[in-house]
Amino acid sequence: MSYRHILLGAAALSLTLPVLAQTSENTETHLDTITVEGSRLNQTQAEIGSSVSIITEEDVDQLGFDFALDAVASAPGVTINQNGSFGGNASVRIRGASSGQTLVLVDGVPVNDPSGTDGSYNFAYMDTDTIERIEVLKGPQSTLWGSDAIGGVVSITTKTPEQGLAGTVFGEYGAFNTFRGGASVGGGNDTGDFRLSASRIDTDGISKADEANGNTEEDGYESSTLSARGGLNLTNNIRLDSGLVWNEAESEYDSYSGTAQGSVADGDEVAKNETLSSHLALTVPLFDDRFVNEFMVGYSDISRKNYTNGVNSYEAEGDRTIYRYQGTFTINDANKLAFGAEREETTANDEDASIDGLFALYEFKPVEKLTLTGGVRVDDHNTFGSETTGRVAAAYATNDQLTLRASWGQGFKAPSIFQSTYICTFCGLTEPNRNLKPETSEAFDLGFDWQSANGKTKTGVTYFNQETENMIDFSYTAGYDNIDLVNSKGFEVYGSHQFTDWLGVSANYAYIDAEDGNGAELHRLPENSGDVTFSLTPEGPFSGTILVRYNGEEANTNGTTLDSWTRVDLKGSYNIDDRLEFYARIENMFDEDYQQILGYGTPGLSGSLGVRLRY
Repeated sequence: MSYRHILLGAAALSLTLPVLAQTSENTETHLDTITVEGSRLNQTQAEIGSSVSIITEEDVDQLGFDFALDAVASAPGVTINQNGSFGGNASVRIRGASSGQTLVLVDGVPVNDPSGTDGSYNFAYMDTDTIERIEVLKGPQSTLWGSDAIGGVVSITTKTPEQGLAGTVFGEYGAFNTFRGGASVGGGNDTGDFRLSASRIDTDGISKADEANGNTEEDGYESSTLSARGGLNLTNNIRLDSGLVWNEAESEYDSYSGTAQGSVADGDEVAKNETLSSHLALTVPLFDDRFVNEFMVGYSDISRKNYTNGVNSYEAEGDRTIYRYQGTFTINDANKLAFGAEREETTANDEDASIDGLFALYEFKPVEKLTLTGGVRVDDHNTFGSETTGRVAAAYATNDQLTLRASWGQGFKAPSIFQSTYICTFCGLTEPNRNLKPETSEAFDLGFDWQSANGKTKTGVTYFNQETENMIDFSYTAGYDNIDLVNSKGFEVYGSHQFTDWLGVSANYAYIDAEDGNGAELHRLPENSGDVTFSLTPEGPFSGTILVRYNGEEANTNGTTLDSWTRVDLKGSYNIDDRLEFYARIENMFDEDYQQILGYGTPGLSGSLGVRLRY
């Protein structure tokens, strides 16, 4: 570990409040006031017992993120890879687990791509304009959420309506002839509420294949997003809630070239994607709200088409339908029980699969400062049979300043429809691998969270250790087979300090040591990564943020090493009044030349100007 990594880790440890939860206006934010919706028990961060990062709408606005991909990357232990900016295929990894082992939820609905090779979610197209909150639950979460949650869960909540009638309009223009704009309107009263929004981004972009390698053709990108959210407040505190997010995107990309760096060079390729996620939920509280019943039907769909030189070269489509019931019974202040059932039906390219799950979770507080949680889940796949996973966690608040926590959990991932139906004809096979088994994982983490008496200084450390077995990979003898083992261990550090009412600094750092069963390091995964954020909110109309992001060296798939990089971004805003705001961003201020994936370029020094009107 070099001096740079040591300094970054030390900076994070000696500072306070994670960048994900840091707000300079409120130095009294406590872990016991932040509810983790993904816990399924409505536990706070001080009670859940495991590492969770929460990214709020305010954090996204403060740091100037246009895409959910960049926001998620600000969580310690989360690393990203993208095949070129502006619509390039984008993956998210938690603690070294592959992107296909990260479950992504939008308002509780799984949105991982059923038609993809490993069923992973492509983060390239999700705009932050619709997002109210992102939770990153780290480590196996299959007891809570079933298949795919081997490495963790990214749970995204879309914006909800507020009381009264209000809305926003924004527009911005920047480098690479990029326009981004949108509008929203919403309102609510005692009867119900609604929110509608639309946004669009259109850019000439840059070459997906690195311009430094002689690739000068620009690869454009355009994307439109519509969202709707609303609900009715019925009698006896019963609520009906619904939501929908639709996106259509078109991204130009470059072609395969066996002699080029990363095997990619200028070419005439286009990817068209259409995605939809929606839900309808009914909440029925009983016994003075002590027994809350939640019924939900969710649906997600993705359609992908690729074109080469204007000719359709590939297409795929998949959808998921989920039926869910959960009952949460608060027995008394010391005991809480949650139980439920789920059924998920998945189709992809005329193939289908289904999985049924039953789960139970229990929270026990023998004393006020100690929270113990346990759970078990049984999932039954129509092809791969039954899988049982468990989870236990403990959180102990020694006093108002220090919380100790520990958790252990199991995860599993059923083979994707593609993996379980693929026939490798050029391998001489005539049928899929009938012996394919689910991937499984087991992990634990230990950590603490501390804050000063005045709440201005906060810090935390988490150690994790995870083993994943039966990893599925391609084999010339069987097509897709269970051939890999991965061991991942490391630690995450966060910290921040509020120097004055207007000046704060926060940092996080992660060290991830991930190896396969042969002791080789995993590809496209940095051992060292982290952020440092400076927040300036002086009295008056101006505010600003400086974000420094570091990504360490990564092993390439061809045996070479991708260089580390450090990038600096600035965001500033000027509020004319409560309604009108002007803002500006400078990205990659020092014009760092770097790649996230070998052969694919990234933008140099660039910027944008914008205006936002609230009414």
